Amino acid sequence: MKNLLKEIPEVLLMGPGPSSVHPDTYQALASSTLGHMDGDFIRIMDAIKEMLQRLMNTGNKLTLPISGTGSAGMETSFVNLVERGDRVLILVNGVFGTRMTDVASRLGADVDTVEAEWGTPIDPEKVAQKLKSGNYKIVAVVHAETSTGVRNPVAEIGKLVQNTPSLYLVDGVTSLGGIPVKLDEWGVDAFYSGTQKCLSVPPGLAPVSFSDSALDALQSRKSKVPNWYLDLSMLTQYWEGKKRVYHHTAPINMLYALYQSLLLLEEEGTEAAFARHAHCHTRLAEGLSKLGLQMLVEEKYRLPMLNAVVVPEGVDEAGVRNRLRSEFKIEIGAGLGPLAGKVWRIGVMGHTAHEENIDYFLDSLKKCIA
Repeated sequence: MKNLLKEIPEVLLMGPGPSSVHPDTYQALASSTLGHMDGDFIRIMDAIKEMLQRLMNTGNKLTLPISGTGSAGMETSFVNLVERGDRVLILVNGVFGTRMTDVASRLGADVDTVEAEWGTPIDPEKVAQKLKSGNYKIVAVVHAETSTGVRNPVAEIGKLVQNTPSLYLVDGVTSLGGIPVKLDEWGVDAFYSGTQKCLSVPPGLAPVSFSDSALDALQSRKSKVPNWYLDLSMLTQYWEGKKRVYHHTAPINMLYALYQSLLLLEEEGTEAAFARHAHCHTRLAEGLSKLGLQMLVEEKYRLPMLNAVVVPEGVDEAGVRNRLRSEFKIEIGAGLGPLAGKVWRIGVMGHTAHEENIDYFLDSLKKCIA
């Protein structure tokens, strides 16, 4: 049988994730595998925790990467905090708010929602009104809604939640590493992300962070966490302390890659990385405008790293994506849900966010829609 891996081309990843991977991160994946209880590996684990805390701007002791993609981070947050009958308020303006609702409902939560039209942000005033009418255990929102390119006002919503007994849960899968994330300042109690977006690590890890309040809620549960693999009360015994307790075989080499990616980010400086993302977004938006294309989201609510572009009337949406991939070796994403067939989702994330990639994409897109 022929080796199909030898036929994989180098593709510029400009979709909603994964993003392109830095050569040093690829090299880290090839480092010698150690045992998951090895002292040298535990030192790497500790360094990862410290760098994640700095990137998230938090002192949360429980900050670690879950062995699984961003969706595992979502599942971790909900299964550890939600018990049957708990009231949960979820703020929905895209696919991933909808997915939160599904996950919480499967756990037997009494789910309520505040919704906004896809392509627009959550209205804090509506959240404030909802908080007056119900006592919720959790209020959950997506920071960077990957399905639409909207940045939700998580800091403003956090101030509202701080005036209630509710825990504040934030999805930062697409935001972490691309725009500021300030967990302690925003009053975030539970946070999860993914490595395959602005951190530019191949898919497979989900950084999470729980505040002391979230830990108290976990420790005072009336029932066991229903998911053994994602039970943070057990995982912390592996990730913390001098005496580590075996839980599962960690994905050693994936953690090497995360370690290297976080090192690269610290070497660049987070402010410089955020500025690079913003600059590439502006360059992309200006180039798209020159091509006569419109963005879905109003400028002040746009994410720099995920751009939803309206497909012009008469243009073959899937045909353009297919030609970009086959002829120019560029991947972009399609619309989801009510936006299917109506938008392209263009990612400017992590190692992808460089001027030369933006310029190559714009030139290629121009040829595809001519």
